[in-house]
Amino acid sequence: MWEQILWSKYLNTMKNNLKIGIVCYPTYGGSGVVATELGIAFAQKGHEVHFISYDQPFRLDLFSDKIYYHEVNIPSYPLFEYPPYELNLTSKLVDVAIYEKLDILHVHYAIPHASAAVNAKQILLTHSIHIPIVTTLHGTDITLLGQDKSFKPVIEYAINSSDAITTVSKNLKEITLKNFNLKKEIDYVPNFIDIKLYKQKFGNNLRSCYANEDEFILTHISNFRKVKRVDHVIKIFNNVSKDHKCKLLMIGDGPERLIAEQMCRTYGIIDKVKFLGKLKLIEKILSFADVFILPSETESFGLVALEAMASRTAVISTNSGGLPEVNIDKKTGFLSNVGDVEKMSYDLSNLLSDRELLDSIKENAYEHAKSFDLPKILPLYEDIYIRLLNNYNNG
Repeated sequence: MWEQILWSKYLNTMKNNLKIGIVCYPTYGGSGVVATELGIAFAQKGHEVHFISYDQPFRLDLFSDKIYYHEVNIPSYPLFEYPPYELNLTSKLVDVAIYEKLDILHVHYAIPHASAAVNAKQILLTHSIHIPIVTTLHGTDITLLGQDKSFKPVIEYAINSSDAITTVSKNLKEITLKNFNLKKEIDYVPNFIDIKLYKQKFGNNLRSCYANEDEFILTHISNFRKVKRVDHVIKIFNNVSKDHKCKLLMIGDGPERLIAEQMCRTYGIIDKVKFLGKLKLIEKILSFADVFILPSETESFGLVALEAMASRTAVISTNSGGLPEVNIDKKTGFLSNVGDVEKMSYDLSNLLSDRELLDSIKENAYEHAKSFDLPKILPLYEDIYIRLLNNYNNG
């Protein structure tokens, strides 16, 4: 009901469709995926969406007359030891805002995106153009860069100079308020998935490429960075595979991949583990997976865990950051302390030993994922846009 109210309010407030500028990282990660899916959803509602980044976003493979991509060129000059990306992004934002007549800027990450947007906003004021900025914090800008004293003043300034601030989890909101002296309220708007994309079943033919019918399929998806603790995934699988017939599919790539591959050879399980690299359509793999393993040191939200749950896949994860908001212990999967490989192995083994329990957890995971469905989250962003535009129009 509240989604319909917000949408009705939006239609009554805005006679014309919006022109929205979205700034995000184009890489294989949660923030880029969310920003891209958000823009696509707005375009499908009739809004004009302009993506601004140094490369085409990873999930932006949809052709639409409502979607535009503006590449930020980073020329190399002998004067600069390092290319000044933030300055180039600022100039591009000014250019796109003026010539495409943007109504609002939605930037993902405080630096360099929000800081560049704030600078662009000041330049636009000299052209008598007033454009509100929504900054969505995804985690790394707060939990990692925010702890660095050399970045903290810029992050704090960029957040305070934004017209609206959102975080993707309640945990991240608490950390942000604790670590920064903020002068504005923070809106909690969780990450989301489009549940209908995960309802498809891709059949046993694809599953049979990776495992026999009597084998469980376990998965892990990440950027293979140290914080994801990929080595723990291999240790957990090594423990469990001694007593259960199963295969492990490792999706993604990054600096820890070689270490993980070497561990598999050392343990003698390399024939049971498939390293598939980066895949765009991960829902195809997740559609026949049994359990998803995410032993991360920190996760501000855990979008990939939500994607797994939307595919009726049970989740074994740590209780770090925003993960407990997504993976409900003993209902959609199991939570453990960071580094507790033994407990995660124990929980996974119990799941694989009890088919009835596993099926129940899978179904619970799917039902819980529905609460993060796109149609329920999109109006929350729309309401923020309405609020800002009304403030600007009335100001």
